[in-house]
Amino acid sequence: MLNYNSSTKESKSYSGLTVKEVFPVMKLNLRGKSRDFLSTIGKNINMILPMEANTSSSSDNYTSMWLSPDEWMLVSNNTVDKENNNYEIEELLFSKISKTNLGAVTDVSDQFVLIALNGEKVFDLLSAGCPFNFNEFMKKKGAVTQTLLIQIDVIIHLKEINTVNLFVRRSFSEHLMAWIDDAASRL
Repeated sequence: MLNYNSSTKESKSYSGLTVKEVFPVMKLNLRGKSRDFLSTIGKNINMILPMEANTSSSSDNYTSMWLSPDEWMLVSNNTVDKENNNYEIEELLFSKISKTNLGAVTDVSDQFVLIALNGEKVFDLLSAGCPFNFNEFMKKKGAVTQTLLIQIDVIIHLKEINTVNLFVRRSFSEHLMAWIDDAASRL
């Protein structure tokens, strides 16, 4: 189990922007192509995986984000017990997908940090360090993109208008949070 160190100790507020790390949250990487893979996942999480590029789908318990034609990230909509990183859904999907060679289910909960950004200046902040054009993205609830933010690989999910979930690898999270702190204070 990960010895968890948070990259941001508390929620931070700036003019038109709040930033906080949401933890612990279960994150699974799902890989597969076959119809059996898709139907098995759908039946077990009670949700259809998004098939259109750069989109997401949600249920009461999970959000799934399209990452490539055969890859998705499944994220819990709620925090989980930080003392235990054994997830019932991971064990179920692993036994029905990975063990039957339909695809692969990998726990990436400890690999990615989830940073929630809220407020009218979210895209001002992201545009300051990212080459991606957010003009259309910020209007499409559920949109997902993988891009670079200050030369760090990130996954950006538009949860609601002006509410973004930013996924970054743990090893880069402190550097990214230092940049966010500096850039947000200048907005």
